[in-house]
Amino acid sequence: MIKYIDLFAGIGGIRLGTINALNRLGINSECVLSSEIDKKACQTYELNFKEYPSGDIRQITTIPYFDLLLAGFPCQPFSYAGKRRGFGDTRGTLFFEIERLLELYRPKAFLLENVRGLKTHDGGRTFETIISKLQNLGYGTTELILNSSNFGVPQNRVRLYILGILGYTPKTSIISDVGAPDSHSYKHSITQISLFDYEQAKQCCLVEDILENDVSEIYYCSESFTKQLHKVVGDDLSTLHGYRLIDYRGGKALHSWELGKKGDCSAEEIDFMNLLIQNRRRHDFGTEKDGKKLTLEQIKTFYPNKNVEIIISSLIEKGYLKNQNGKYSPVCGNMSFEVFKFLDPKSIAITLTSSDSNRLGVIQNNKPRRITPRECARLQGFPDTFIINPEDESAYKQFGNSVSVPVIEAVLYDFVVNNNDILKWN
Repeated sequence: MIKYIDLFAGIGGIRLGTINALNRLGINSECVLSSEIDKKACQTYELNFKEYPSGDIRQITTIPYFDLLLAGFPCQPFSYAGKRRGFGDTRGTLFFEIERLLELYRPKAFLLENVRGLKTHDGGRTFETIISKLQNLGYGTTELILNSSNFGVPQNRVRLYILGILGYTPKTSIISDVGAPDSHSYKHSITQISLFDYEQAKQCCLVEDILENDVSEIYYCSESFTKQLHKVVGDDLSTLHGYRLIDYRGGKALHSWELGKKGDCSAEEIDFMNLLIQNRRRHDFGTEKDGKKLTLEQIKTFYPNKNVEIIISSLIEKGYLKNQNGKYSPVCGNMSFEVFKFLDPKSIAITLTSSDSNRLGVIQNNKPRRITPRECARLQGFPDTFIINPEDESAYKQFGNSVSVPVIEAVLYDFVVNNNDILKWN
């Protein structure tokens, strides 16, 4: 019987992946403590695991014996530690709680999950401090950077996994692989795989594989927004597959001035705005990440239309353009698009986040809609038996914050198989 604790538990994605892995190995397991502070996440956890997690781990002083520590811990507080206290000190961060429990209870092993950026945060010093603390406690460590899209999950989600064993450096047969950088590259890679390995191609999971067929009308886009989309692309909305709705980028994107969000624009005005967002990134105009404000003289170098000043004036009046001390730039920001990205059903989704999973969309039967909470769950590899929080707002946030269950399962299964001569768990 393997006993484990589930820290920063969220809705239980790490626990579920752990249960799946241990069940495959014929190992019985028991969770002796779960800890989570978000009340809505705790509600979902209780619906699925029949226990309401304990609260703040900082307030928990006694834990029953356990063999394995699981934690998808937040790393944001390290910026405070780095600036104010120096990276020799983890006090004041939530990682310190993991450090405290490892030192106090000395479990045989741990699995930690975090964002990929933890490895490079503050020039790598944050990660170096974490690994140093773990090794000073006597744990050997191995880390993996993996993309969920390589584990039967149709989502481009790259995460860091840290494995540790007391007195021993873990072995793994899984190797780090960040996968395809975006959905377009993934789609191309699937085409290449299909040419050489049909069986491998069949194992790839795509967005179309997780879509529901019978979806409530509440997830469909409004009639006015749908009309705006048709106005831009015509009758066939499937041409929007892979498109982002954003105002400060070009490429495969739709913009508020094309949709007429603040008022219809003429062909000349649309052409002006599209050229502006393309050219404001030119190195001879500046190196700002999203481009710089341009003078009229600079604008005339790529838009020589004799009516340019009239066009500019009209766009300012409509609210698509602003003038700051004789320099012009788009009025960017959240334009309240009902969908900010239409997923390509023949590829993978972008990374789910807690803030905007509810505005990812698909075109299905030539109708635009938002993806459902159940589809978000599937994008993270949760089975359809998993009970979703009844409040959509909470459900979207929870799946955006969660781990991809099949990745946890694969990592832990591989971990036990390759280290069981030390772990002796079955």
